[in-house]
Amino acid sequence: MAGLVGNLLILFFVFQNICLGFRSSLSVFKRYKETTRLLSNECPGSDRPVISVGLSDFALDIRMRGVTPKQSDTYLCMSVPLPVDDEAYVVDFKPHASMDTVHHMLLFGCNEPSSTENYWDCDKGTCKDKSNILYAWARNAPPTRLPKGVGFRVGGETGGRYFVLQVHYGDISAFRDKHKDCSGVTLHLTHQKQPLIAGMYLMMSVNTVIPPGEKVVDADIACHYKRFPMHLFAYRVHTHRLGKVVSGYRVRNGQWTLIGRQSPQLPQAFYPVEHPVDVSYDDILAARCVFSGEGRTTETHIGGTANDEMCNFYIMYYMEAKHAVSYMTCTQNMNPEMFRNIPQEANIPIPVKSDMLKMMHGHHEETKDTDKSSLLQQAKKEEGEILDQGDFYSLLSKLLGEREDVVRVHKHNPTEKAESDLVAEIANIVQKKDLAREITSHDEGENTILVRDRIHKFHKLKPTLRPPDHRHFSLQQPKHGEGNWEKEHAGDFHIEEAVEWPGLDLKLGQVSGLALDPENNLVIFHRGDHVWDENSFDSKFVYQQRGLGPIEQNTIIVLNPSNAKLLNSVGKSLFYLPHGLSIDKNGNYWATDVALHQVFKLGANNKEPLLILGVALQPGSDKNHFCQPTDVAVDPITGSIYVSDGYCNSRIIQFSPNGLYMMQWGEGTETSLGRARPGQFRIPHSLALIPDFSQLCVADRENGRIQCFRLETGEFIREIKHKSFGRELFAVSYAPGGLLFAVNGMPYPGEAEPVQGFVMNFSTGEIIDTFIPVRKSFEMPHDVVASADKTVFVGDVHARAVWKFASTETDGEHKLDSSSGRILGRLRGKGSGGLNLGNFFASHKGYSRKGFDRLSTEGSDQEKDEDDGTDSEEECSAPPPPSAPSSS
Repeated sequence: MAGLVGNLLILFFVFQNICLGFRSSLSVFKRYKETTRLLSNECPGSDRPVISVGLSDFALDIRMRGVTPKQSDTYLCMSVPLPVDDEAYVVDFKPHASMDTVHHMLLFGCNEPSSTENYWDCDKGTCKDKSNILYAWARNAPPTRLPKGVGFRVGGETGGRYFVLQVHYGDISAFRDKHKDCSGVTLHLTHQKQPLIAGMYLMMSVNTVIPPGEKVVDADIACHYKRFPMHLFAYRVHTHRLGKVVSGYRVRNGQWTLIGRQSPQLPQAFYPVEHPVDVSYDDILAARCVFSGEGRTTETHIGGTANDEMCNFYIMYYMEAKHAVSYMTCTQNMNPEMFRNIPQEANIPIPVKSDMLKMMHGHHEETKDTDKSSLLQQAKKEEGEILDQGDFYSLLSKLLGEREDVVRVHKHNPTEKAESDLVAEIANIVQKKDLAREITSHDEGENTILVRDRIHKFHKLKPTLRPPDHRHFSLQQPKHGEGNWEKEHAGDFHIEEAVEWPGLDLKLGQVSGLALDPENNLVIFHRGDHVWDENSFDSKFVYQQRGLGPIEQNTIIVLNPSNAKLLNSVGKSLFYLPHGLSIDKNGNYWATDVALHQVFKLGANNKEPLLILGVALQPGSDKNHFCQPTDVAVDPITGSIYVSDGYCNSRIIQFSPNGLYMMQWGEGTETSLGRARPGQFRIPHSLALIPDFSQLCVADRENGRIQCFRLETGEFIREIKHKSFGRELFAVSYAPGGLLFAVNGMPYPGEAEPVQGFVMNFSTGEIIDTFIPVRKSFEMPHDVVASADKTVFVGDVHARAVWKFASTETDGEHKLDSSSGRILGRLRGKGSGGLNLGNFFASHKGYSRKGFDRLSTEGSDQEKDEDDGTDSEEECSAPPPPSAPSSS
């Protein structure tokens, strides 16, 4: 009897706790309903957005609050808070929209929406912090249900606390009656922990050029996978009108396994992966899009208009919760040669027939769960339930639009330009805002400003023959007080990679800056686990991810230049998004941070800065503010400080040794007026100080040139520009002995100039030699530094690697006399015509914003990972599994 009473008491307390928990949940829902009801009563169901479904599940109705778009291709956003504090999982999506009024919808998860208004123009952004795509809808797609045990994680300590709905209203002719739109989506959420977390992997070509009339053009994408295992359960293809077939594969040990293959001319839904495909560490994900240029009279590029093209292969996957990553991308081709072995099916177009359209619409029928033995098997059995996720292009715009190697900050005021000039400008420079919006042809004339965006970057290099090894060049000895050298010596000179140097095995974040200290040790500036991506800055260049805190790793690494042995490391908890580095004659580090908009002077062993210029987190253009400053140089004779500023300003600023403003020069480039004039910049990106010539040379990145100025006055002296530079020149360094070293950027679509390093005669500007790596390949070389013995180091933000190159002189006469050697021998470092002025680097694809993109892929410089390509490109790579081999 006593036992029975005890059991009843236990049941009573359990029931009481359940009821208390239920009442608590109802209280949360009630508060949520009360706050939401105040926002809008225009739409049905707005007074009851949260519906309890049992003790652990609930439904959340997210609807646009009675809006009437005023013009076609309007993007409107609205936010809804997660109605519970603890962790929950989205397992089902039910759309409420019609393709007659809505082009597509996107649902994001984040912690802070870009606005607190009832709804806002999405040009303001979606989220202030990093956002994750949870759902997309288009073309009357049916409800989407994830496989059993799989969900998108929200709330709690790691998940977003807000949902942001973005609705793209394409053709607004349906709103002629001025009705109010209430489109949206209902989410089914559960508190039951989901052991498998859903995510999306995007493969996208950004460099394809389709010649007019060409019958077959292949666009190939391939990246190494460097994460924990994931299971692929659905795929989606996307091109515009010229696409014939898109195929995706996993490549393991040379064996190609099909993920999915489909015609992009069919309704572009998510198809289930017919045979389960698991992807493990160091596998390769590869995709090919086949196009035809028949019927076109001009080249077709990747872009966002109906007349442009796209090549996308989307993969839906799930991972174990403890290793889950919600979004990954790949936008490169890490090994073009491998596509010689791609299965023949990838080049066979799929005919589009009416019966196939019918079959396509029926692919989402639910399958019965017949295997209860394991959760993974159940998930695989239910893969067929994945339905049309719609058009993700708007998402891509947000993902890539802020990356440094894809987008460049370009300052202009549209009201000051004629529309035709502005359209031409946008056609040449990928803007910071949306990279593209898919404009329908009938709206193209009215929306030309929105239509011309184009993705220029990420163009993979084609192998080129090395220039002749035997080049003659002259070195001239400076006369006192002059920069005029007399011709003195000639000899054979060549730069080659030091393949035995172990520096490629370093585990670094995005490498954006390099310098040599007074002892000739190599100093590397990298971003640790921070990334410069599309969420890093708002439209006014204000950093949006302060909540992440400063980088907790040491960002400044000092290595022995001979064996890459670690000598010292500093810079922990000081920087948010490092960019430029140099070192003065006393061994002090001078660094720029594009997120903080500041310049720092650090002692080699000091934890606290010795001097700070600029106001933390406040961009500006006056004497006391910077806007994403890129590099610093310090005159070893006068101590004057020179700052290149930068991504959103176009100027060089001089400060006194103690940081007082002295003067500035430079202005933005008006591309509509033709070639950039002297003193105009389009991202002054890197500085090289040559004190014996009293000159400061600037890598004018987007103008693809070097400009040199007189230190005392800022007077323009000369320009060094070569066709082989291409359109971008990222960094420049001066080496004692009269040599300039530089690295360029990726070629634009249709252009052939490869990414490479250059050796130039400083006196004449002549290119003496070019160099490329033997191991790996340059992806985005971001900084270069050279020593007196002509040893050269190159840091790459995408590959997260540092290469060492050494000269191979065959003529012993190619040396300076003793007096010149004494004069120049003490000069070291990138940017110093001596004296250790290394550039503290720039960014991982650090982009239109420079930053740690995927190392970011910065892309725009995003900020991109060599193998991941996330642009991010991409996103910061997680550490490999403990047993996995280290990446090269």
